[in-house]
Amino acid sequence: MFFCYVSAGDFMEISAKKSLGQNFLKDEGILQKIADSVEFGSNNLILEIGPGKGALTKYLIQKNCQYVGYEIDERMRPILSHYTDRIIFADFLSRNINKDLKNFSYDKLYVIANIPYYITTPIIEHLLSFDLKLSKMVLLVQKEVALRFSAKPHTKDYGYFTVYLNYYFQVMKLFDVSRECFDPIPNVESAVVLFEKKENNPINTDAYFSFLKVCFASKRKTLKNNLKNYDWNKVLCVLQKYGFSDNVRAEELPSQVFQDIFEYISA
Repeated sequence: MFFCYVSAGDFMEISAKKSLGQNFLKDEGILQKIADSVEFGSNNLILEIGPGKGALTKYLIQKNCQYVGYEIDERMRPILSHYTDRIIFADFLSRNINKDLKNFSYDKLYVIANIPYYITTPIIEHLLSFDLKLSKMVLLVQKEVALRFSAKPHTKDYGYFTVYLNYYFQVMKLFDVSRECFDPIPNVESAVVLFEKKENNPINTDAYFSFLKVCFASKRKTLKNNLKNYDWNKVLCVLQKYGFSDNVRAEELPSQVFQDIFEYISA
């Protein structure tokens, strides 16, 4: 890996592609803050998704650890080559990450990304589909999405994907990022979210996530109405252990309650 300065002129030559959802983060203070949001060790690996013009990359490669990036836009090759030769120019969602990382020796993986808003969820799901030594993710996402990811029960943003993420991670919104920090300026505000990987008891995740979708199938209905095809007496047994009645709605329940219900009805 190597680092050298790239002039502002080099950055200006390439304009954002709307088709790729590109909005380049330009605020150096925010870029530094993102890079410093996690402490890296010498045997760690940073995986950056969508480095673009290398605005964040130049901070990440100065950390005392390994680095690899994924960039779909071939126009960025000349600029990124000034920073590192560890860029895979391909669509991240099409890659076998295990194969891409097979030559890296590391104990913890940290994913850092300013990702297009419309593919935030597919990127997270793609990462989770591989057996990686994933420790933390720091993602710059649309503020509305950040609120949904970190939502608490009894709030309008709390739903299926919140509970899905909470199976894998402790999720925390770190700070907001103004529209003015980007070029071009997007129509929405943004936020940086930290995901810390949990150690969970292994369960049939496909079945569990299908169960969660049923629980949240209709927010206006009680959990009992949504779970008509399940043994309600078993569900109620778990609910009562946590102090909930049989007319509770899914958005009122903490994520751990869903997991306990699923494990009990699956036993």
